[in-house]
Order: sequence, then C-alpha cells, then structure tokens
Amino acid sequence: MTKPRLLLFYERLLPGTQLVNRLEDLGYEVRTVGAVEDLPVVTAAWKPLLVLADLESSRGNVVEAVRRIRQDPGTSHVPVLGFCGGRVGDLMERAREAGATLVVQDVALVQHLAQWLDQALEVD
Repeated sequence: MTKPRLLLFYERLLPGTQLVNRLEDLGYEVRTVGAVEDLPVVTAAWKPLLVLADLESSRGNVVEAVRRIRQDPGTSHVPVLGFCGGRVGDLMERAREAGATLVVQDVALVQHLAQWLDQALEVD
C-alpha cells in the first residue's frame, strides 16, 4: 500500500525532527529537502500531497520558494503549510501573501499536527 507523500523543509532541528517522527507515526512517507532553493523543484518532481516549510531560514528565502510553488501551474494545487517560531515579525503575513495555505507557530503545529494537516488538506 502506498503512503501519502509529504515534503518537509526545515533547518531548525526542533521542531523539524519532531515533525518527521510524528508524520511517519501518522502513516505518511516523508521526504526532507535540505536546501530551500530545491523546494520548488522537488515539489514538482516528487508530487507530494502537502509541503511543510519552516519559514525561518538562514540559508535562503522560504517565502519566495512558497511563491514559486504556488505560481507554477504544475504545483499550484499543492497545499503549503508554513511554520515558524513566535517572534518573527511579519514573516507569517508574507508567507500568506506568497500563497501559503496555512501558517502556524511551530509549537502549535507539533502539538496539534493531525488537525493542522486535516485543515491544510481540506478541499474548498
């Protein structure tokens, strides 16, 4: 039986590793991307059900990667769930403007992962 695929980008070990473990426990096949610039390319090639992206990156612009995923006709249908810590200024708003389906604080995401996934995957 094929497991649903989720793509995850993270730099911060917590919550990144927690998310990988929890997602696998929930029955998802999880692939991680180590470089933010690879996120749109891997999304197009691997065709995940959902992309989870840590918006806090010291090595690239995650908001721009979200924008590229949402603007590409081949990946525009893929929901993007962005997450970040509590003190990030306007980062959450910029991610929403770029097309992120949901943006949540990482603590809430880890604690209520199944509910956030359900909400992000909800079809309008």
